[in-house]
Amino acid sequence: METFLAMNLNIKNHTFIVCGATAGFGRATAIALINDGAKVIGIARQQEGLDKLQTEYKHNFIAIKGDITTPDCINKVASLAHEYQIDGIFINAGGPPAKLFEETRLSDWDDAYRNILRWKVELTRKLIPHFKSKKYGRIVYLESSSVKQPIENLVLSTSLRLAVVGMMKTVSQEVAGLNINFNMIAPGSHNTAAINRLIDKKAQLSGQDFETTKEAFIEAIPAKQFGRAGYLGNLAAWLLSPMAEFVTGQVYAIEGGAVKSTL
Repeated sequence: METFLAMNLNIKNHTFIVCGATAGFGRATAIALINDGAKVIGIARQQEGLDKLQTEYKHNFIAIKGDITTPDCINKVASLAHEYQIDGIFINAGGPPAKLFEETRLSDWDDAYRNILRWKVELTRKLIPHFKSKKYGRIVYLESSSVKQPIENLVLSTSLRLAVVGMMKTVSQEVAGLNINFNMIAPGSHNTAAINRLIDKKAQLSGQDFETTKEAFIEAIPAKQFGRAGYLGNLAAWLLSPMAEFVTGQVYAIEGGAVKSTL
């Protein structure tokens, strides 16, 4: 069970949109924001998870069912941003299947472009005018530590997420000085459902069972443990808050020391 503590981020009267709000990092971020007094509009495909959050957090959570990678949902989010005068958004969705380069087809690359990059460009384009009119805004993208150091069997994810980094960094410069900040969190191995697809793929290639492969994953992390989604959610909440006013265009790799790069 994750522990979430209020951090006094001065967001009591703020409203945020959180994509993928019912599980993993999205849920952790939503709860971190709510525990600090903010209102959260949660976007997710699973009604059950949305209902659970709605029941637990009542007046501080608004549930919206939808697939954020689709034009209809993106238009709905843009409308909600204006209606609720949101202060920031956590942009997050699942990744492509784990594959070696030689296993991929061109159709896989087309899907990866649509599912990792294209919808984020469309959503960002629709949100910038709102934040400009408000003269304030925070956008945090959730990607992967593979943008700092490639992860085996994730060629689709690594390639297209690097494109998101380039977009985020460039746009952050274009709106610098307008109190609109863009940042990215790039997690490594965390104790969420998403890590299982990597463990499954590694086990398949090595011929070992799931638990043995999982132990090897943990052993390869200098910190000798998986990360906790709740702590990453706290970082996301801080980046979405007024306290991050001097932080923009940055990529935060949260990976237990696994990335060897000095940058």
